[in-house]
Amino acid sequence: MLSLQNVGLRRGRKVLFENASFQLHPGQRLGLIGANGSGKSSLFAMLLGELEHDGGEFHVHADDVIAHVAQESPSGSGAAIDYVIDGDQELRCLQRDTDVALDSHDDTRLHTLYERMETIDGYTAEARAARLLHGLGFADTAIRNPVQSFSGGWRMRLNLARALMCRSDILLLDEPTNHLDLPAILWLERWLLQYSGILLIISHDRDFLDVVCTRIAHIEQQGMRLYTGNYSQFESQRAEQLAQQQALHERQQKDIAHIQSYVDRFRYKASKARQAQSRLKMLERMQKIAPAHADSEFRFHFLEPDKQPQHLLGLLDVSVGYGDTATGTVLADINLALAAGDRVGLLGVNGAGKSTLVKALASGSTVLSGERVISKDTRIGYFAQHQLELLTPDDSPIDHLRRIAPDDREQDMRNYLGRFGFAGERIFEPVQPFSGGEKARLVLALMIRQKPNLLLLDEPTNHLDLDMRQALSVALIEYTGALVVISHDRHLLRSVCDELMVVRDGGVEAFTRSLDEYPDWLREQEAAQLESVQPPPAENRSTSRKEQRQIEARRRERLKPFTDRIRTLERDLERRRTELESLEAILNGPEIYGDPSRQDELTELLRQQGDARKEIDALEWAWLEASEALEHAERENASA
Repeated sequence: MLSLQNVGLRRGRKVLFENASFQLHPGQRLGLIGANGSGKSSLFAMLLGELEHDGGEFHVHADDVIAHVAQESPSGSGAAIDYVIDGDQELRCLQRDTDVALDSHDDTRLHTLYERMETIDGYTAEARAARLLHGLGFADTAIRNPVQSFSGGWRMRLNLARALMCRSDILLLDEPTNHLDLPAILWLERWLLQYSGILLIISHDRDFLDVVCTRIAHIEQQGMRLYTGNYSQFESQRAEQLAQQQALHERQQKDIAHIQSYVDRFRYKASKARQAQSRLKMLERMQKIAPAHADSEFRFHFLEPDKQPQHLLGLLDVSVGYGDTATGTVLADINLALAAGDRVGLLGVNGAGKSTLVKALASGSTVLSGERVISKDTRIGYFAQHQLELLTPDDSPIDHLRRIAPDDREQDMRNYLGRFGFAGERIFEPVQPFSGGEKARLVLALMIRQKPNLLLLDEPTNHLDLDMRQALSVALIEYTGALVVISHDRHLLRSVCDELMVVRDGGVEAFTRSLDEYPDWLREQEAAQLESVQPPPAENRSTSRKEQRQIEARRRERLKPFTDRIRTLERDLERRRTELESLEAILNGPEIYGDPSRQDELTELLRQQGDARKEIDALEWAWLEASEALEHAERENASA
C-alpha cells in the first residue's frame, strides 16, 4: 500500500501543494494531472526518496520495489535487449550468484538459486524482454544492436522497456507516451491494464488517461483533490463544480458559441457539410468538457488569413527522402492535393515517413523527384519540434514577436502573448531557461501571428499540458484554413481532422475507417503479416491444378530449411523438458538430501538441472528466432 496523509511539498521557497492525502492499493492506477510546475514530477521525486516532504506522513512498504523511467538518455556498446533485462535487478543478482556458486561447486546454494530463478520466471527473461521491445516498436533485427546506435527517442523507449521489465510493486511513469507513436501507445495501454501493482502516471494524453486510470489526482492552487474514475469522468465532475461559478460558466459558453457559429454558417453548404458535421459532434463533447478548463489561463484563436486560395498545395508523382532517389527514398508515388478547408490527420508508426512528408509539404526540402505545386497566395504555418531549438536563446518572447509584427503596439503584444500564458515581466525574460512547454507555446504564438492559411503541425502537443491542449483544440476547430496534423494525441486528431491518411510501406493512402477503428486495423495488419501464405482459391482457374501443385511444391522446397529447423528445435525442446522433469522429480524428493552417501549424486543432479534449464532457455530463444525467420521467408515468397 502507498499512503500519503496531509503531505506538503516545496521547491525552494515555493509551496507546490499542502495537505495532500490518498491511499493506493495493488491494482489501482492513479493519473496525476495539473499545470506544468504544479508539483507532479516533484511528487515522483519524493516517492523515489530524492526529495523530502514538508509535513504530513508518507508510507510505503519497506520491501516494495519502485520502478520508474530514467530521464537520462542511456549509452554504451551493450545490446539493447541486455540493457532492458538489466531492469530486473534481482534476476541479474541471481545470475551473478549462480556463476559464483558454479565456480565454487556450492551445490546447496545452487539449488536455492535455481529454485528462486524458477519462481521469478527468470529463464524466460530474454523472451519477455524481446516482447517488450517488439511492443514498443523495435524491429526484431534491431534488439541486439548496441544502445548507442539508437537515436534519442528510441533510447527513451529503451528506458521505458527497462522500467516495465522490472518486477515492481509500484510503477511511476512520467509522460510515458511522449516518445511513442500511436501503435506503441495502444500496446502500452494493453500492457498497463495487466499490471498488478500500484501505478502512478503523469500524462497530458487524455485518451491514454481514459483507458488506463481508475482514479485522478488533480493538483491546483497548492492543493490536491482526488476523483474516482478516468479522465473524462474527472472532467465531468469538475465541470459540475466550476459551472456553478457564473463567471467561469459564461466563459465556457463563449467557447461553445464560437464552434456553433461555424456550424450555423456551413452546415448546409455542400463543400463544408462534412466539416460542419465534424464540428457539431465536437460541440456536443465540448459542452461536457469545456467547463473543466474554463479557468484556464490559455485563451487564443487563429487570426483570419488575409487570403484563402482554393488550391493551396499539391504533390504530383513525388518521391521524398534524403540523399538521392536511388538510395534515400522514404516514400514514393505520392499524389496529394490540399485545398481550402481540408483537415487531414496522418497516421503511421515512427519512422514510416510522416515527418519527411510534412517537410516536403512545408518547404520541399525532402522532395527527391516529382513536382511540388504551391499557390502564390499560400501562407504556411509549420510547427515541428526542431523549431523550438531555432528560438534565439538570449531574446525574450516580445523580441521574437517584434521581428514578426514590428508595427504592433507593445500593449497589443502584451495582450497577445498573455493568451499563451506569458504575463507580466515574463515576456521580457530570455527564452533560454524556458521549459519545453513554454517554448512550444511561444513557437505556436509566433506561427499563429503570421496568419497562415495552411497549417502543418508535427506533434504540436508533445510539451503542452492538458489546459493548453484543450485551448489548441478549440482554436483549431475554429480555424478556417486547411491543416495537416501528425499527432499521437487521439483527442486532438478526433477533434480537428475530417479525414485520415496512413503512411506505411513506402507510400501514403487514405484511411477510410474511423480513428477509433485504428487499433483494430493495426491488429488486422499484424495478423495478415504473420499468417502463412495460403494457396489461391479453387475457383481461380487462371492456373491449372498441375501448375498450382508445382508452385506449392517449390514453395515447400524453399521453406523446407526453415520448417526442418523448427521441427528439430521442437524435438530437442521436448526431449530436454522431459529430462528436466525427471531430474526435478528426483530433486523434489526428500530422501536424496538426508543421505550423506548421495552427496556426489546430488551435486551431479543439480549441475544437470542447471544445464538443462539453460539449454531449454537457449532452445526456446532459437525456436522464436527460427519462427520469425520462417515468417519472413513466407512473406518474401508471397511477394515473389
